[in-house]
Amino acid sequence: MPSRRVLGDWLGVVPFFLFAVAFIFWPAMALFVGAFRDAQGGFTLANIVALFQPFILDAYWLTIRVSLVTAVGGGIFGFLVAYAAILGGLPRGVRTALTTFSGVASNFAGIPLAFAFIATLGRVGMVTVLLRDVFGLNIYDRGFNLYSFWGLSLTYMYFQFPLMVLIISPALDGLRREWREAASNLGASNVQYWRYVALPILLPSLLGTMILLFGNAFGAYATAYGLTGGSLNLIPILIGQQVRGDVLHNPGLGYALALGMVVVMAVSIAAFSWLQSRTSRWIRRGA
Repeated sequence: MPSRRVLGDWLGVVPFFLFAVAFIFWPAMALFVGAFRDAQGGFTLANIVALFQPFILDAYWLTIRVSLVTAVGGGIFGFLVAYAAILGGLPRGVRTALTTFSGVASNFAGIPLAFAFIATLGRVGMVTVLLRDVFGLNIYDRGFNLYSFWGLSLTYMYFQFPLMVLIISPALDGLRREWREAASNLGASNVQYWRYVALPILLPSLLGTMILLFGNAFGAYATAYGLTGGSLNLIPILIGQQVRGDVLHNPGLGYALALGMVVVMAVSIAAFSWLQSRTSRWIRRGA
């Protein structure tokens, strides 16, 4: 009987392992093998060496910059919004509406999001035309460009800060009222409470979520391509050009570029998991 129970328990997780193998481990192995193959299928290190070309290093650096800016910006803005809705004394309906919006907006990306921003803030977008005709302000003459680094970063922020709201909300709920009351009884001000109690507890969650936001932006492809048309030299766009392009067709280099992204994402996920485990230990100790 015990062996049958163990067998039944393992059968319950078989679909998960099959899914993980089919959509995570097998594609990762294919990327790893393809990165070390030439056009004839032989072993080569040329694809890995090619990653150190200046234009590829610039593409990695630009992708990292976009990811960092949107991760930090989305993390700070999302935290402030979540704090206002959860701990700021607003009506409970505000939190419900914010959570619903965040769940939708965090998954609204790709071509639809790019089109929405083009229709809103493009050169003939609704807001652009409104500011020009009503207020006499031409934002493009003032230096704004939706199809630039900052324009793409602004677009990414649309799905970055709602994701921050969704992930940081449980951490804010984990701040116990007894901790604030104890700090107040000991004479601590609100600033001192946040400096010495709340922020040390929330800091691993904040940093971990920002790391997750970094990985989310680092792998975004459709939004960047739909908005800029490939004018920005981002790694996901460069991979598409190498794998599916007619002129820059080099699948081996595309696999190598993707392998570099997998390494960056793996480091981000490992750091996120470590910070989350530290937060869980601190909350259990406080309980």
